[in-house]
Amino acid sequence: MLRPPPQPWTRRPYHREQKTDSEQGLGTDKLLSRSGRGKLPSDYFIQVYNPMPGGCLLSAAIPHLRSGTFYRKLQAARGGGGARRGDSAGGAKRGAGAGASAAATCAAANKMSWHPQYRSSKFRHVYGKPASKENCYDSVPITRSVHDNHFCAVNPHFIAVVTECAGGGAFLVISLHQTGKLDPHYPKVCGHRGNVLDIKWNPFDDFEIASCSEDATIKIWNIPKQLLSRNLTTYRKELVGHSRRVGLIEWHPTAANILFSAGYDYKVMVWNLDTKESVIASPVRTISCHQDVILSMSFNSNGSLLATTCKDRKIRVVDPRLGIVRQEASYKGHRANKVLFLGNLKKLLSTGTSRWNNRQMALWDQDNLSVPLTEEDLDGSSGVLFPFFDPDTSMLYIVGKGDGNIRYYEVSTEKPYLSYLTEYRSYNPQKGIGIMPKRGLDVSSCEIYRFYKLITTKSLIEPVSMIVPRRSESYQEDIYPPTAAAQPSLTAREWLSGMNREPLMMSLRPGSEMLDSQPLPPERSFSNSMVRISPGPLEAMAQLTTDDGQTACSLLEEKTPKWGTEQQLEEKSWFTNGFDVFECPPPKTENELLQMFYRQQEEIRRLRELLIQREVQTKQLELEIKNLRMNLGQF
Repeated sequence: MLRPPPQPWTRRPYHREQKTDSEQGLGTDKLLSRSGRGKLPSDYFIQVYNPMPGGCLLSAAIPHLRSGTFYRKLQAARGGGGARRGDSAGGAKRGAGAGASAAATCAAANKMSWHPQYRSSKFRHVYGKPASKENCYDSVPITRSVHDNHFCAVNPHFIAVVTECAGGGAFLVISLHQTGKLDPHYPKVCGHRGNVLDIKWNPFDDFEIASCSEDATIKIWNIPKQLLSRNLTTYRKELVGHSRRVGLIEWHPTAANILFSAGYDYKVMVWNLDTKESVIASPVRTISCHQDVILSMSFNSNGSLLATTCKDRKIRVVDPRLGIVRQEASYKGHRANKVLFLGNLKKLLSTGTSRWNNRQMALWDQDNLSVPLTEEDLDGSSGVLFPFFDPDTSMLYIVGKGDGNIRYYEVSTEKPYLSYLTEYRSYNPQKGIGIMPKRGLDVSSCEIYRFYKLITTKSLIEPVSMIVPRRSESYQEDIYPPTAAAQPSLTAREWLSGMNREPLMMSLRPGSEMLDSQPLPPERSFSNSMVRISPGPLEAMAQLTTDDGQTACSLLEEKTPKWGTEQQLEEKSWFTNGFDVFECPPPKTENELLQMFYRQQEEIRRLRELLIQREVQTKQLELEIKNLRMNLGQF
């Protein structure tokens, strides 16, 4: 048998001493202290070489050196070492079975890897960067409602937040550049007779927002491009159909003018806003498959499926046009509160509580909701968990109501499906949260996501940017794949007729053509105008030169619509990122002065680019005129 080293243990440097077969009966590489005195610690590893043919390296942790199980396996490797002294026959009999056990131990040891495996990911080191005090929104009267909603909506021009208001419901619409302390008499958007429960910006129009309230109505508002000077009480449309208060609203991700609403009457209603009526009393579709209050709604990437969670803790996947339940989860081990489609991965993620009331998240296959693919307990807090998914980077963010931290994971299609990255920690708990669309991020600082935390204890809205650390300041193509554009891929009539289409994509590269929220009619190019007004016969060609010496170029300039050049230039020069530079108040602080300076620098850069484009168009026009004159000379 192996002899344990003498006691007591002294922390000395180790050296290796090779014992012979005659001394130990087995070739053993054993660690001894230089002093020859000591007791092996509990995490001590011993490595033993098996002299049998095809032997392997046995590695085992020995919590207690005098444990006989390990030594019996080692002796069994010799083919009968399990016998006591004087019982060689019994040892031989027992050695056959023990030898097989030792062989299995060798095979398991060969398969085990003693080096940790790390996933290679470009988002392993993503970190959260909170905005400085001057870049936050201070003195904002955030609502104190206990409803489990975000209470905040953001787009590249405005930030909207539900506020406290006496005598009805209201929300604030603040320009994104108007940071700092908010005026206590700042104008509000008010018109509801009850508290506002949810607000959502139109994804295809940055100046249109929808709101729902306890007064059982939904209102659509047009926000002016310049700053509000007084309270906005005139709404564009009012949707009346629910019999009880409306708690949730969602815009369709690909179809224009399609809005979904969920009320406390257990109904989900589909509204078509593409009408001239200011008051819409009946929805185009009503989904009545729920037995209790709807807690959340989420669309897949093309809007053909709608996932909902209900107060009965069931997850349902519904066809929004037919109102038919495609899948339903009644798993008892997970009580879902919020649900989210994970882009094109054909998976759902839900957050809720476990049987032991621990906060939990679960991943589901959207085609089979019988059992979750994986479950993960987070903590024992009681706040609702809001999930957010970025389909461009496959990153999942978990934000807890009443927490100060933001956890984020990376989602994959293979096991393990969820890979924990890290978390952003803060001492300021959030009441609600807003997210910026990808087209409003700062790509120069490698920002891949941006949150707006509502901190009621300080009446503060704090932006938190999720940043990939990169040394280069150039555009990083690998972390900014094409993202959803601000342009619908379907009309309301097309979607209602049964068509499905993926969202239109755009590039976030600076200087690339951005798709506007409200696209203008396509501009007629000069080359197309040439073809349309250039008839084949020589007589029609001669008419291009008029009696008073007017050239073909001047004639083309008269026929070409001017709104595509001069008017478009004039409109763009008045606004910078939706901000009216002439009607804004004069800067009062150094921060406002710097912001004004940066906006003017951005405007100058944009005008220079526009001037270069105009010069290129002028050269193209001159070349086409030259070609036209050469054609006239041939005839």
